[in-house]
Amino acid sequence: MAGKTTVDKVIEIIKPFVDELSLELWDVIFKKEGTDWYLRIFIDKEGGVSVDDCVNLTHKITKPLDEADPISQSYMLEVSSPGIERELKNDEHFNKYVGYPVMMRTIRPIDNVRDFNGIMTEYKDGMITVKLKDEKEVTVNKKETSFVKLDDFDINDFNKEI
Repeated sequence: MAGKTTVDKVIEIIKPFVDELSLELWDVIFKKEGTDWYLRIFIDKEGGVSVDDCVNLTHKITKPLDEADPISQSYMLEVSSPGIERELKNDEHFNKYVGYPVMMRTIRPIDNVRDFNGIMTEYKDGMITVKLKDEKEVTVNKKETSFVKLDDFDINDFNKEI
């Protein structure tokens, strides 16, 4: 496992168990908060993730993680759903949610605005197109965003079909 990041090592260890439970691995984050380290594993599945899904995966991966020992320091393990306002990170996420409401924050302002809410109408070659309520479209390179998350606003707020 030389040359791999901690997250890469963790994914390699847990992915077979995620697949065995018919779950989708949404994201893995290893992060220090205050004096504590957290390994956060986000899972998803069609119809949503239950507490039992999180518990079952936790039970399956605890021993393999301990045996492989990819993390030298103590850490807290958390397994959960990415939530309703989940962050879209990789191409699969973006492609899966074309046509859905999103909130997007850009690194640099576009016409003095950094926060955009609308329907993601297209994702191609790293370019995200969002149709805003006023019918204008904003197209931004994914690399130029701070984040893109699903938004839970009512799609019926849009007065025209998208």
